[in-house]
This record gives sequence, C-alpha cells and structure tokens, in this order.
Amino acid sequence: MKEITPAEVEKLMNEGKKLNLIDVRETDEVKEGKIPGAVNIPLGLIEFRKQELDKSEEYIMVCRSGGRSGRAAEYLQSQGYHVMNMTGGMLEWEGKTE
Repeated sequence: MKEITPAEVEKLMNEGKKLNLIDVRETDEVKEGKIPGAVNIPLGLIEFRKQELDKSEEYIMVCRSGGRSGRAAEYLQSQGYHVMNMTGGMLEWEGKTE
C-alpha cells in the first residue's frame, strides 16, 4: 500500500494540486476539524459507499492516527481502487482545518 505523510499532503495542497481526501473517522471526530475539502466516509460505511468513488481517481485516506485509514486503504485497494494512506493521521496534521 502506498503511503504519504501529512507534510507531503499539505505541500501538494499548497501547490494547488487537486486531492481526493477521504476522512474515515466517525462524524463526531470530524466535527472537531478536518482537512479542507476532505469527504467524510466513516470506516464502517466504506464497504457500502465505495460506489461513490471513481476507480480512475487516486484517493488519500485519512483518520486520527493512520490505523483506520490504513485498513480502509487496504480494503479499497483490494476492490481495485487507487489509494494512499496518510501516515500519522490528523494527530500529525499541521495544516489548516475546517
């Protein structure tokens, strides 16, 4: 599975790159702040909402520390999606939140 650091994600965003960020934390966790533009799909719903994702796009999976997003990335990769896990999760995110 491909991995990307929070600092790399922030750098890409600052360069104006279009990123597909999927935050797999629970809704109440996301209310405390998420990366701007990230879409919240809680880990438990990934299996049921994966059809909302385009297999021709690449997605960066985000959670609190990198564990749940890693599981989501492994699952989606096994289903034919192009995904990366943001290691360290929101605990290591230093960029803007919304």
